[in-house]
Amino acid sequence: MNRRFGCVRTDHPNIGRRDLLHVCGLSLFGLSQARLDAAPVRAGKAKSVVFIFQSGGPSQHETFDPKPDAPAEIRGEYGTAQTRSPGVRFCEYLPQLAARSDKFAVVRTMHHPAGREFRNEHNSATYLLQTGRAEMPVGDTNASIVGPRKGRFEWPSLASMVAYANPPAAGVALPAAVELPRTNLMRYPGRGAGVLGPNYEPWGVDLAPLCRSPDAAGSCPNCFSHDDPNDPARAAGKGPKAWWDNSSCRDASFKLPDLGGVGVSAAELENRSSLLGRLDAMRRTADAPATASHATNRKRAIELLAALKPGRANPFDLSREAPAVRDRYGREEWGQGFLTARRLVEAGVRFVQINLRGWDTHQNAFRDLKGKLLPSIDRSLSGFLADLDQRGLMDDVLVVMCGEMGRTPKISPITVGGKNASGEVFTNGRHHWGDVFPCFFAGAGIRGGQVIGRTDKHGGVPVTEGYTPADLMATILHLMGVPNDAHFRDPEGRPYRVTEGGPIRALVT
Repeated sequence: MNRRFGCVRTDHPNIGRRDLLHVCGLSLFGLSQARLDAAPVRAGKAKSVVFIFQSGGPSQHETFDPKPDAPAEIRGEYGTAQTRSPGVRFCEYLPQLAARSDKFAVVRTMHHPAGREFRNEHNSATYLLQTGRAEMPVGDTNASIVGPRKGRFEWPSLASMVAYANPPAAGVALPAAVELPRTNLMRYPGRGAGVLGPNYEPWGVDLAPLCRSPDAAGSCPNCFSHDDPNDPARAAGKGPKAWWDNSSCRDASFKLPDLGGVGVSAAELENRSSLLGRLDAMRRTADAPATASHATNRKRAIELLAALKPGRANPFDLSREAPAVRDRYGREEWGQGFLTARRLVEAGVRFVQINLRGWDTHQNAFRDLKGKLLPSIDRSLSGFLADLDQRGLMDDVLVVMCGEMGRTPKISPITVGGKNASGEVFTNGRHHWGDVFPCFFAGAGIRGGQVIGRTDKHGGVPVTEGYTPADLMATILHLMGVPNDAHFRDPEGRPYRVTEGGPIRALVT
């Protein structure tokens, strides 16, 4: 369980000039690009993907696979809610999702086949999920996978693979893959383009306001920490016994992307030669080599800057949304992240990843799931699905949600008698468990109203067919029109299959 105390200025940097050039396709690092094999990409059912990453690993028991007949130490503290699907029950604190279960499907038997030392640790499990791999790179550990290592083959992330196989349509200025809303706190392993090269990196955008919570788990203005004391006198605020002061970070408003103080005015956008000169100067400062495609990339830079001018066309400008729409999603970080994702796919972005932190519920699990996490995801995800449906986007947008692992069947304190950061004795929670976890699917090409797979009576392992991150990647690529046997080639020309898995056939129409 990682723990950080407070935020620092570097948690929320501006997007610098190098990032602007990077987003616009200028290869700053002189890396060769992988090339695509000739296997055709057909027109898929999905035009875009919204991937909701529940960082930390949500409990299967407290979401989509409750075990109401299990002993109390397995069952937990919550009841269940009947869904619209006969015989299927979810956690009682997901009532809005339960009421629309006919609109989505849940796979209950996702799992990691990698060794226990990998599948039960955040760094390794996140790498496996994000890259769609069944095994860790030879020679890597849970500690080493977080950074570069000489000799490792750098597999591309799901986001980068989608960007590679399905580039944006002509006229779309935004990058193919965008990650939000607080990406500087999400430098997890497996998120990059790897051997595909920097042109396929997802664009990580920090939109959320500064958060001062110690080890923040939730989303502003409902931020919290699993270390928050249970003593009411020590609640966050300005009280004399308060554990931390939250009075300065209760704002859910997103800021527009700040392109590192580039400061391009509307008039300059109209002055093509002046702006091209500025971009050339930026490239020289960043030591980016001139390439044959530089003129094209300069054009992309101008288009991006134009697309990000405040106004209705800027997908990050949520002030243009009706108040009732923003209320439907929820006036908090998660809800506004979902709303931004809807605007991005409308603008032609192929892949949007929404990072939702806080699911690492080792302690105070039942307090925080009931009070914070479950109501937030129930409201924001339900509002997102309803809005997509009303706008006629459900046939075009694939929605996928999961964490990097599940949680242990048995509840217990992480350390018996130990104390957390606020000085209180650890309460019960569930711990890392990569043997099984649920995954949510909705939208383009998904058969709704079904639950796929069954776990044992304690929710610990699959008893029907299990599915892997490779199958997850294969399912997403299949729905985007990428053949399961398609290959990409590294800079030396060696071929690799885009995925080692196969589509989950029970899911797709």
